[in-house]
Amino acid sequence: MPFAIPFPAIDPVLLQIGPFAIRWYALAYVAGLLIGWRYAVALVRQDRLWGAVPRPTPVQMDDFLLWATLGVVLGGRLGYVLFYDPAQYIADPLAVLFVWQGGMAFHGGFLGVTVAMILFARNQPFSLFSLTDVVSAVVPIGIFFGRVANFINAELYGRTTDMPWGIVFPGAGPDPRHPSQLYEAALEGALLFAVLIWLIYRHTAFQTPGRVTGVFVAGYGLARLVSEIFRMPDAHIGFLFGGVTMGMILSLPMVIAGIGILIWSARRPAEMTR
Repeated sequence: MPFAIPFPAIDPVLLQIGPFAIRWYALAYVAGLLIGWRYAVALVRQDRLWGAVPRPTPVQMDDFLLWATLGVVLGGRLGYVLFYDPAQYIADPLAVLFVWQGGMAFHGGFLGVTVAMILFARNQPFSLFSLTDVVSAVVPIGIFFGRVANFINAELYGRTTDMPWGIVFPGAGPDPRHPSQLYEAALEGALLFAVLIWLIYRHTAFQTPGRVTGVFVAGYGLARLVSEIFRMPDAHIGFLFGGVTMGMILSLPMVIAGIGILIWSARRPAEMTR
């Protein structure tokens, strides 16, 4: 048996008082939303980043927090139900409410927040893409916390490996596996966040509405495609064909859409995107 790192003994429940439990997974969502909200407010306050491009006000970003929360939670849960296990929830519709069973899907949360942004930006003096740019800039924060929580929960683990950093996850057999949750935290979270900061602060990307959005959408899709190479597919789905997973199928359109947004934004002057 190759060298393996034992899984750290981290209780998924941070604190429990009677039937009430505070889980790391829930805290990850709360932290992502709150830190992302404060960062979004800080971004829209910096005139030099925007130039003459209209953008949401800090008060509007405060208001959007509720919309974003509903989009993440409802979209993430419904996305998991529709994309990953529709048969189970058709047989037992009430199980949709049991978010601790099965969990959430990023692609569903992405669609949920997208709908929330479209509705929120209607009849506003700023472009829809100015709002999506701000939200795209902060989403990697939530992704990072969420993937770390996946690791703590010992879920969404990777395929077997003989690399020295392989980890034996509880409930996943005796073989060491890629800590794919941490790969995703690094690629989809930390690295993508750093790229967007570079674009925003060094290249004033907010002054070309849609640019940050396009880089985020395509960048997440690419990062997820790479991560899926190391990640085990959901047991009840498995590989769709060859080595292709559902995560890959859902991420490829994001790459295409992100590239399309980048091309569109590069060809349209800022005043045309209002």
